[in-house]
Amino acid sequence: MESIAVIGGGITGVTTAYALAKRGFSVTLFEQHRYAAMETSFANGGQLSASNAEVWNHGSTVLKGLKWMLRNDAPLLVNPKPSWHKLSWFAEFIGAIPDYRRNTADTARLAIAAREYLFSWAAEEGIDFDLKHEGILHIYRDKAGFEHAAEVSRLLARGGLQRRAVTPVEMRAIEPTLAGTYYGGFYTDSDATGDIHKYTVGLAAAAERLGVTCLYGQDVRRLASDGHGAHVVVADEEGERRHRFDGVVVCAGVASRRFAAQLGDRVNVYPVKGYSITVKLDDPASRLAAPTVSLLDDETKLVSSRLGDDRFRVAGTAEFNGFNRDIRADRIRPLVDWVNRCFPGVNTRQVVPWAGLRPMMPNMMPKVGVGRRANVFYNTGHGHLGWTLSAVTAVLLADHVEQGRAQRHSSVAGLAAA
Repeated sequence: MESIAVIGGGITGVTTAYALAKRGFSVTLFEQHRYAAMETSFANGGQLSASNAEVWNHGSTVLKGLKWMLRNDAPLLVNPKPSWHKLSWFAEFIGAIPDYRRNTADTARLAIAAREYLFSWAAEEGIDFDLKHEGILHIYRDKAGFEHAAEVSRLLARGGLQRRAVTPVEMRAIEPTLAGTYYGGFYTDSDATGDIHKYTVGLAAAAERLGVTCLYGQDVRRLASDGHGAHVVVADEEGERRHRFDGVVVCAGVASRRFAAQLGDRVNVYPVKGYSITVKLDDPASRLAAPTVSLLDDETKLVSSRLGDDRFRVAGTAEFNGFNRDIRADRIRPLVDWVNRCFPGVNTRQVVPWAGLRPMMPNMMPKVGVGRRANVFYNTGHGHLGWTLSAVTAVLLADHVEQGRAQRHSSVAGLAAA
């Protein structure tokens, strides 16, 4: 049985370890925290949203970023302080604009395929993660935003996703608690929501039942490979220890770029900070006033999800500020204000803020596949759709690892025959 190390215990690493274990590999997962899903997979927007598959590589995104640069509360905020990493990422981001249509359709196709795996794994393993099949409603306050969404809908349809335009009256029927005036919306009844942290923790437990060794509290210092064996060097109170495996998969989120460089690869992941608030629905009035249907507000770049009966999650915005994990009050305030404006009956006294760093590739497509060395693999860079895409990219990654195993066995058999 071939041994594989998986670096990272977020949603991508856990799903990768699970998928590899189901293929019969001996898997060891390394995670720096004491538990799974403690960073970007802790408190995201909660959406499993094929309808949010539009990549950001569009001219309008660049113009908005420039316009909002001096607004601390802007949906998209770029720290103007230059760095080679940031400059190279934005150069590649602009270079990928011609691929906007194809990548949007391809992302929708991946997201639809991912649903089948994610839901079947949850059912098979008995994972309770506050799943709601209520769909996602995209809301628009003006004609321009609505018409752009109509263009996006045509791209999503190329990827196999159907979403329908709805009038303001239909929007009220879909989600009666929504306040405000709107031009129209788009509704995707096949989308869903849930708690990413609960799901990841549950799948990590399932992976361990399949034989995965989950090593938590591991400070992975270095990765190395000679193409035949891979080494993982970790540090603890007693010093450094070296583990040897047949192969290694990097699922390390925003740390993937650093690990890739150690292995001789370039994976230009940039940390794009997102914020969320979890509103505690402690009183009956708030529970009645909070929505059950998930929303995506394209103007403010915010999403919302109902998590069980007593929690309401609002998340979004994008901040290009390096590896800064600070939770800024001026970035949290717009999320609270959005709740007060759209759902005035919800009490926002009990709000838990959070921030996480999304690992984004410049073309907004996940990096899934083989590195320069045959036993090095990557499953990272999913950006704002990490949970939505995680199940299918884990399966695709397992395909790559399995193909590598077959090729190595074929080579050994050929040498023996010779």
